[in-house]
Amino acid sequence: MFDQLLSTLRVVALPMKTNFRGVRVREVALFQGEYGWAEFSPFLEYDDQESSRWLASAVEAATQPRPQQFRDAIPVNGTIPAITDGNRLKEIIESYPGCATFKVKVGENLNEDLIRLQLLRTIRPSAAIRLDVNGLWSVDDALKNLSTINDEIGEIQYVEQPCATVEELRELKSRADFNLNIAADEVIRKAVDPFAVDLNGAADYVMLKVQPLGGITRCLEIAAHYGLPVVVSSALESAVGISYGLELAASIEHLSFDCGLATGSLISKDVASLPITNGSIALKSLEVNLEGLEVAPDRYEWWKNRAMRCAKELGI
Repeated sequence: MFDQLLSTLRVVALPMKTNFRGVRVREVALFQGEYGWAEFSPFLEYDDQESSRWLASAVEAATQPRPQQFRDAIPVNGTIPAITDGNRLKEIIESYPGCATFKVKVGENLNEDLIRLQLLRTIRPSAAIRLDVNGLWSVDDALKNLSTINDEIGEIQYVEQPCATVEELRELKSRADFNLNIAADEVIRKAVDPFAVDLNGAADYVMLKVQPLGGITRCLEIAAHYGLPVVVSSALESAVGISYGLELAASIEHLSFDCGLATGSLISKDVASLPITNGSIALKSLEVNLEGLEVAPDRYEWWKNRAMRCAKELGI
């Protein structure tokens, strides 16, 4: 089965509007199967074991029917990268029409983080704000920085992965003398066994990212296992990968939070269009166009070889 899927492989390079987690051009591999287009796009530095989950998601997307859906449009949050250029930030914020929630990348420089957050508060004063730290802070730094942000910006809806380990998250929650909600991301999706992490006292919400966790079926199993409210988010994917994230969000019966599935606004030229309307993205069939986006032959071979190694990891 995988050999047939591999024969449909296309690889594209998508230019970013701005540097996002060090990425200026996002390379993604695409397959086409019975159930449509599928994406395989682990970041370049990920090893084969971690990347194999991303391939499992792509194989599922291309070859399996979708589960029951409970909605046909998904409310989304805006995503603010770690930049301080006021004009550029204003453009990014305004590129999310109708969005009532924004996730802001923070963690490397508190003063710059505050500038970014204050500008967002000025432009969208009623927006709910989430922070994404990617595990950069120690417990002491997290307490100090989050206390400052709460004092100067106001209450934060939640902070995503403020510290690297689940033990640090638990200590942070136990020591905080202010309202603190934590969303667990890397501690689950980078775990050898995503079902074996003890989130008791460490997290209030679970982040679900369809590719890194191995597909919709596995994400739904993880959500059921932890029994916590979930937020569906992207992994800086093309419209194909985002579309599968939308399918995941649609298949969750009780979806309490806006989803982080609008990162297509950070890409200059994508393979398809997923417009935001009144703060939501509708599920729809994609009209995929790869013209002018495909990579050079050496990059194609690199991704093909990577996919083959990951398939071997999966035993398919």
